Amino acid sequence: MAAFQTWRATAGPTLRPHLAEGRDLPGVRNRALTGGRQAGAPSPATGAHQWPGSVGELQGSVWCGAETPRLSSDLRTSEQVPPWLTEQDVQTLQLLAQGQVVGKARIPGHGQVLQVGFSAKGALQDLSPGLSHLCSQGLCGLIKRPGDLSEVLSFHVDRVLGLRRSLPAVARRFHSPLLPYRYTDGGARPVIWWAPDVQHLSDPDDDQNSLALGWLQYQALLARDCSQPGQAPCLGIHRAEWARLALFDFLLQVHDRLDRNCCGFEPEPSDPCVEERLREKCRNPGELRLVHILVRSSDLSHLVYIDNAGNLQHPEHKLNFRLLEGIDGFPESVVKVLASGCLQNMLLKSLQTDPVFWESQGGQQGLQRVLQTLERRGQVLLSHIQTHNLTLFRDEGP
Repeated sequence: MAAFQTWRATAGPTLRPHLAEGRDLPGVRNRALTGGRQAGAPSPATGAHQWPGSVGELQGSVWCGAETPRLSSDLRTSEQVPPWLTEQDVQTLQLLAQGQVVGKARIPGHGQVLQVGFSAKGALQDLSPGLSHLCSQGLCGLIKRPGDLSEVLSFHVDRVLGLRRSLPAVARRFHSPLLPYRYTDGGARPVIWWAPDVQHLSDPDDDQNSLALGWLQYQALLARDCSQPGQAPCLGIHRAEWARLALFDFLLQVHDRLDRNCCGFEPEPSDPCVEERLREKCRNPGELRLVHILVRSSDLSHLVYIDNAGNLQHPEHKLNFRLLEGIDGFPESVVKVLASGCLQNMLLKSLQTDPVFWESQGGQQGLQRVLQTLERRGQVLLSHIQTHNLTLFRDEGP
């Protein structure tokens, strides 16, 4: 923890969200970001609240307007940080984007990613072999493939909607002599924060889960009242967590979690579920398994989202509604953002805080199509909620 505190001390001034005078959103006005949490803590900085209070208040805020506030692309100097990014988020994003690479390691069975350890000016150098000490202090990240850059967008979608379940992600161009050439060829790559307390099953063939869960068992969980997650059949996870996850995956069309076998839509021939013949199992629901169902040891009742590269090219007539199966309600605060019509402008402002990602995608013009896609999917989800008369619940807890 001392190493991460040293990074925080050298990363720049304390940042506070800013809203136009007279247009503050409830819960944001007095939210002084004072920090105080360990890097591995799952919840946002102390004092963060759910927002907005109403659709109208969100629409009247500076963050919904087409005109961009005077944002700096350098989070160390910007005083106008979007209110959906906590102090903890900002510090972790700075670490991933600017931290000096001091070590690397391969992840067994995952050859497409590289784990790296970071240091910062003024931090004590870790001379121990491997990265375990750095990673236990929250000073590690995963460098992924250039094709996974959409995970950066997914992180910002998570924060703009107020879900706060995805691990921080940035785009970065590496120049470290410690890295293989393919990581330093000038191309932008996503870097995902390595949360030190994510739980993994001991089975090497199922290490991308904290718990083994089949489709039928998952549907049975949704049918139960798991408002008290301590009940044995509920696996310790609050029922509302599944609604948040389903909403997130539907907007981004992330299939490789709730529907790895592509049972809910017609996949392309090049999709892994086709190439690996996973779709053949759709005839027997008892064989279907969920993947990337993860929790953290510091907060066993809340899910954490990884591998969030969605499918933003997926046509609207092929949307996978199986991702919403069994869900009978959604968080009210998230629905307010979707109903406000502000999602595109909020995402534009959020993504500008990542200059490498912004440039790699062609700026506002290059991002316009994918953001319009997300906006339309949000409207489709709202129609789904109305058509099926689904309930809205108020968020409780982090």
